[in-house]
Amino acid sequence: MSWLQITIPTPPEQAELFEDLLLEAGCAAVTFQDAEDNPIFEPDLGTTPLWQSTVVTGLFSAEHDLPSTLAFIRTELDARLADDQPTPQVSAEILEDKDWERAWMDTYHPMRFGQRLWVCPSWRDVPDPTAVNLLLDPGLAFGTGTHPTTALCLEWLDAQTLEGLQVTDYGCGSGILGIAALLLGAESVVAVDIDQQALTATRDNLSRNQLPDSKLTAYLPEQVPQLQTDLLIANILAGPLVQLEPVFAALLKPGGKLLLSGLLQHQASEIQAAYADSFIVDDPVEKDNWIRITAIRR
Repeated sequence: MSWLQITIPTPPEQAELFEDLLLEAGCAAVTFQDAEDNPIFEPDLGTTPLWQSTVVTGLFSAEHDLPSTLAFIRTELDARLADDQPTPQVSAEILEDKDWERAWMDTYHPMRFGQRLWVCPSWRDVPDPTAVNLLLDPGLAFGTGTHPTTALCLEWLDAQTLEGLQVTDYGCGSGILGIAALLLGAESVVAVDIDQQALTATRDNLSRNQLPDSKLTAYLPEQVPQLQTDLLIANILAGPLVQLEPVFAALLKPGGKLLLSGLLQHQASEIQAAYADSFIVDDPVEKDNWIRITAIRR
């Protein structure tokens, strides 16, 4: 079916007003988008920041009367905005009828990381059946290989000798890094995340790659048992990485390896300083302004 789309540009402080207005007009869904190119890298916990130039978009079924809907929105804007607030330009378009699920699936392609490892959507043929192929579908939990931090971690894992190692994937998301480690030879993985949905996604992806349940155990942080791991991976944010240094130091064996990412270039010195006492820290490796840092437990 076709859809009607109505968009309203707005500063962030008016976004909620326009969202309410579109819902009152009968839209099926509202989205917020960046009108320019100003990424929000690391918002404060508990906040939902918006861009300084935001576009609020309402999606309506094709049965809606577009002229009357636009008239309602414009009349309500005039009534609800203060006299010193400019009335935004409201625009509308008809979206063509298409197979949206197929269009979404067509955007994901197999990706190669390093020399051996491919990450492949499960609905596509693997490019090289003799390679290490990780089957992964985009889902609710973060981690598909498309983000530079995930790519940095996968490339590093591909270059390591992982046979027989015990690995901990802290902040596992989709499980992509821990499962990659298993496919590359690791003996077992402990997956940890604060989100139960991530643990479910990780188990699902383990099964999708035909790996036995015994190879991976998944825990919320407060449930993690005492253990000594050979390799610890954490692709999260700088703030939690600083706070978790004592936890990671306790989990890693002496001589164990640490792989950290989820970091921007300007955060490297903070991480290096936080880990210097317990770890021999390597220089960061950069990709598209994101970095990974590796270290060895003293």
